[in-house]
Amino acid sequence: MLQLSVIIVNYNVRYFIEQAIVSINKAGKNIPFEIIVVDNASSDNSVAILQKKFPQIHIIANKENVGFGKANNQGIQIAKGKYILLVNPDTVLQENTLSVCLEFIKKHADCGALGVKMIDGKGNFLPESKRGLPSPSVAFYKMSGLSSLFPKSQIFNRYHLGFLDKDENHEVEVLSGAFMFFKGDLLREIGGFDEDYFMYGEDIDLSYQVLKKGYKNYYVADTSIIHYKGESTKKGSLNYVKVFYEAMLIFAKKHFSKKQTFFYTFAIYSSIILKGGLTLFLNVLSKIFLPLSDLIFTYLGMVLLAKFWAIEIKNVSSYYPSKFYFWILPLYILIWFLSSFLMGSYEKPYKIAKIIKGVLVGTLVIAALYGFLPESLRFSRALILLGGLLVAVAMLFTRFCYHALKHKKATFELNEQTRVCIVGEKEEAERALNLLSESQVNIDYIGFISTKEELASTSYLGDFSNLSDLLSIHQIEELIFCSKDIPSFEIISCMSELGNQYNYKILPESSVSIIGSNSKNDAGDLYALDVNLKIASQRSKILKRSFDFILAVLMLLSTPFFIWFYQNKIQFLKNLTQVLIGNKTWVAYKKNTPLPKELKLPKIKQGVLDPSYLFKNKKGLNAYHSNLLYAKNYSLEMDVEILILGFRNLDSKS
Repeated sequence: MLQLSVIIVNYNVRYFIEQAIVSINKAGKNIPFEIIVVDNASSDNSVAILQKKFPQIHIIANKENVGFGKANNQGIQIAKGKYILLVNPDTVLQENTLSVCLEFIKKHADCGALGVKMIDGKGNFLPESKRGLPSPSVAFYKMSGLSSLFPKSQIFNRYHLGFLDKDENHEVEVLSGAFMFFKGDLLREIGGFDEDYFMYGEDIDLSYQVLKKGYKNYYVADTSIIHYKGESTKKGSLNYVKVFYEAMLIFAKKHFSKKQTFFYTFAIYSSIILKGGLTLFLNVLSKIFLPLSDLIFTYLGMVLLAKFWAIEIKNVSSYYPSKFYFWILPLYILIWFLSSFLMGSYEKPYKIAKIIKGVLVGTLVIAALYGFLPESLRFSRALILLGGLLVAVAMLFTRFCYHALKHKKATFELNEQTRVCIVGEKEEAERALNLLSESQVNIDYIGFISTKEELASTSYLGDFSNLSDLLSIHQIEELIFCSKDIPSFEIISCMSELGNQYNYKILPESSVSIIGSNSKNDAGDLYALDVNLKIASQRSKILKRSFDFILAVLMLLSTPFFIWFYQNKIQFLKNLTQVLIGNKTWVAYKKNTPLPKELKLPKIKQGVLDPSYLFKNKKGLNAYHSNLLYAKNYSLEMDVEILILGFRNLDSKS
């Protein structure tokens, strides 16, 4: 029998699971072990990537998402290890994690399962590393917020056991499903997870089953792991609130008396309503806050401007009728905001050029429409021009306030660049820099910090032993660790000691992505070739479809004037009709172009033309690179340029 079986359930986190497997392989260097990955019908090509990069692992590829518990049970059924580790794909283990766990569980005969100290992607300790059973009173204190008010209380914070030192080993009641290390025979005897739970709550139930079998659960602080909490489900989502509390209800009905269950159910449903409502409100507020601020400032400013113009210029206080304020002004503002949205004024990082371009386009549209309005609705061209200026000022002002509130700086850095340094030796640092460049992320690269002196390199900042001082001197905001050069235990130690004042990312050995997470509540973020592709943004989709439709309508209306351009007139009209109804787009990827298995471009409609028209004169640029460049750098101007270059080929069969 093998010493250890490691089971990972994967769902659309191929970058993170790759890093997790690399760290597990390092931690299991001197241990006979196996890795079993159960994939829950991922759509990100995870299975193919893992089979190619890690041919030695066992993969169960489910055709549908069967849930966390059932997927783990599939792995447990084929596991051959004396001990079994259930671990999340968005984790990074220290080099000593597996050996520490094995040593501890062997020394403690009463230990049925154990968990370890976990930190998030910002270096913060994750309190769910050690928990108590959610009895009705414990759950009430947690859901009412009393546990947060009294984090060290033995009465009010038994949920996260805040009164226990996080840096010492302790007997606990509940382990986190992100890392659960079991005696294999015990886990098989229990039967694994209760499959009534789809996600959340099953780790509490399984921990309780261990206690009912007469064993103990332990929290082991002798080793730490990173858990990029939030990868499988965003913790701030309304769905999370619903699924989490429903899992608590299943636990209560299964293990509590009817009287306890009634109280617990009442508390749970109250929490779903209150916290769910609060979550929904905050989610909506976060999305509409900036546009709403722009609308309020713009409308108030336009009203004041109109009043001033009426009194000081026209000398008639009632020069503008009520319909102007209630209908015409809102219409103007709507046009300005639609054009600003389409030009990218609400995309981060906020850029002055996009705001000016959006307002300028909106002003031109309003000026054009002005000529078609009846005389009774034409008020003042000057007001349109001044209004455009006012809208631009209002948008710049709201973004200034946003930046000041977020960064505590009264500056106007719309094109924010994060000051980044790479921690690793020169070769890996250069590889990381190349990945950053290819991924086209908006950063200010300061240099690299190495364990070896690299005095010949102009970007060398200093020695790793002086890390803290160097970060302060160069005002670094984000660190990228090269895991080939810096051991995981050093990375985790640095993150814990430096704290959450910095952002942290890791470049796994031989990987083509740089991985991290800047919040314990958000899904992780990463720099990779096929991440942050502009064509995948909602704004780009709306812009592309709008352009397709408007151009198709214009071409349809003017067909008699230029249809003689095309030899295959029937095919041209077919293409035009297909674009008009949305079955095709004017420009899309070049067809039948094989992609690397690591890359999956966002889906778009079949195209009449392809990016090769734009990039055909660039040496060494094949069809795959043309498609990638188009997806990464997509803009309306790019589609226009391709259409101009390929105008005579709009009758081609796509």
